[in-house]
Amino acid sequence: MNYLLIDKMIKEALIEDIPNEDISTTSIIGVDLKCEADLICKEDGILAGLPIFKRVFDILGEVEVISLKNDGDKIKKYDKIALLRGSTRNILSGERVALNYLQRMSGIATKTNKFVDKLKDSNMKLLDTRKTIPNLRILDKYSVKIGGGINHRFNLSDGIMIKDNHIEAAGGIKKAVELLRENTPFVRKIEVEVENLDMVKEAVEVGVDIIMLDNMDIDTAREALKIIDRKALVEFSGNVTLERMEEISKIGVDYISVGELTHSVKALDLSLKNLRNI
Repeated sequence: MNYLLIDKMIKEALIEDIPNEDISTTSIIGVDLKCEADLICKEDGILAGLPIFKRVFDILGEVEVISLKNDGDKIKKYDKIALLRGSTRNILSGERVALNYLQRMSGIATKTNKFVDKLKDSNMKLLDTRKTIPNLRILDKYSVKIGGGINHRFNLSDGIMIKDNHIEAAGGIKKAVELLRENTPFVRKIEVEVENLDMVKEAVEVGVDIIMLDNMDIDTAREALKIIDRKALVEFSGNVTLERMEEISKIGVDYISVGELTHSVKALDLSLKNLRNI
């Protein structure tokens, strides 16, 4: 991960939460008071984001975070994840920012792991998408990897994907691919999004590298695979839910991309508890 970018992100989050001072904490807690507190899990899941949690307190200073678990660990309700020791003011002031990162990231890893588990008996790989919270993509995609998924492109500069609006604007898949080959390095793979069998045939004819079957029903996807006949890698996308994974996994595509991993996240329930003065 890009830690310069992450530090900037954390500092901006702290400024958002503490624009001037933490009025409640500074009014109640003496500057020299120190404490210990436990980071605990309140539901089962996959832990992700502990280095980010720790970095919040590194930036605030005077707080040691002693890890008892690691990213990628399966955690159970009531598990103690870490021990915090140091400045009571800084622990209380950084608590919410640190937990917000950790809870979201662990929620993504937990959901991703559930999807990956549905593919354990196949050779298919689970991909994420760019449907992430703005400015949090690096953390969202890290969390997907911790949960067992694979990252698709990080940004628009990271890879070529011809989507429906590109096709409309260019006047067809063939024309869009021709323009790309004239204007981009030959080492770049070309992925095209298709919605019907005619588009599949056109994508195969122009020799793209990856074909994304977008919002296709299962029977149409099977017909598409016959047309493609291993001439390109195949990605299935659109309306992919946990309940549909078993059905989709039997089609035989190479990749399944799921926006839900990052755009509809339930934070894992984690909490800072048992504060005691030392």
